[in-house]
Amino acid sequence: MPTRTSEAVRVAVLADSDTRWKWGALTAHRIAPSTSVELSGFLLRGRATPTARQLAEVGVHADAMREVTGNEFLRAVEDGPYDIVVLALVGGGVQAMLHGLAALGLPRRPVVVTGYVGVVYEKLADGLLLRHGADVVLANSRHDADRFRAVYEGVGADASAVTEAALPFLGGAPYQPEEGRDTVVFAAQPSVPESRADRTYLLRRLVEHARLHPRREVLLKLRSKPGEHTTHLEELPYQRLADRLPGGLPPNFRLVYGNMGEVLDRTDLLVTVSSTAALESLHRRIPTAVLSDLGVREVLGNHHFLGSGLLTSWDRLDAGHRPVPDAEWLARQGVAAEGSYESAFDEARARVAKLLADRPGPIAPYYTPSTAPGYLPNILARHHLAPDGTALPGAAPKAEATGLRRVVRDAVREAARGAYRHGVQRVAPMIRRMGDL
Repeated sequence: MPTRTSEAVRVAVLADSDTRWKWGALTAHRIAPSTSVELSGFLLRGRATPTARQLAEVGVHADAMREVTGNEFLRAVEDGPYDIVVLALVGGGVQAMLHGLAALGLPRRPVVVTGYVGVVYEKLADGLLLRHGADVVLANSRHDADRFRAVYEGVGADASAVTEAALPFLGGAPYQPEEGRDTVVFAAQPSVPESRADRTYLLRRLVEHARLHPRREVLLKLRSKPGEHTTHLEELPYQRLADRLPGGLPPNFRLVYGNMGEVLDRTDLLVTVSSTAALESLHRRIPTAVLSDLGVREVLGNHHFLGSGLLTSWDRLDAGHRPVPDAEWLARQGVAAEGSYESAFDEARARVAKLLADRPGPIAPYYTPSTAPGYLPNILARHHLAPDGTALPGAAPKAEATGLRRVVRDAVREAARGAYRHGVQRVAPMIRRMGDL
């Protein structure tokens, strides 16, 4: 076991999208009880496996990085050793890996950490119970920690893993207005809202805002380019909607990509429906608005901002309104709060250090073949695991391909992934439109 203050802590991060890779990698550095971290990145093979461009845009690098299946990851952990494993996955993926790790029966297993990438506004109970069994379940605020413990205690599960922290990518320089700069940024979301009509409405209002204020720079901040996927599916990319907008786009309106922190460096007003970018913006005390134009609804996620003082409409923003956030709400959400941002991770860092020193016990998820016999086996099977967490026949990892075999294999995978994305973004919407005729 390394000396935590002098030797590198070995951390493996398994992520299934660009956003979750960013969260997982930054979390690893925040919670490791050492200034030296040896970070191994694993990208779970699937529909949202990030492209090289997306990884470069995230800007968080690993000492080693490769794409794997769930079983290949389990083999890598078995061959380790790793001190910490961060599971930056959807709930089902976390649950599968927890059972897979438990089935390895390692004499000294790594500390397992998981959590949420941003605002938790849907599937609270389902997502949390699928994460139960990890040694540390990170809550991004006091508000979330209270909710998480209530869910676990409500089903009689151990809630001691719930650990209050903060989103690891908050930070950046506090907002400072600049003379001559006036920039409004709309933070787009891949799946909120979903319908063409709603997305077209938001785009039209953003463009109209640019026309109303010709001296203002208006930016549409996009998460991915057409053909790429992120944490959520995007069937109707704003880029394609913008191409078809009547009247074209005004000269002071632009579509931008890149790291959100860098975009916020030049933002004077951040507008969104419910993006986690709002928390990044608030943490830096940038004026922030959460739109109510499409209603305040759970399906949109903007209900999370009830009591924040941020809910407003495009009509009011067009007229010059700037929402003022509620200080108590901000404190409960763990943004723009008193005290050092770094201290928000003290509890998590101390818990991980104690677990490493004491050796964590057996992994014990709430869901087992006896507590959820009609639910758990299907979740495990999706990741080619049997009900006991072992690899299903034919799913055992094979030797890593090299040379020409690897080039051909990667090309075939990318072609298949491209065909899937084309089906999601082009074919599926067309079939739905035909069904409405």
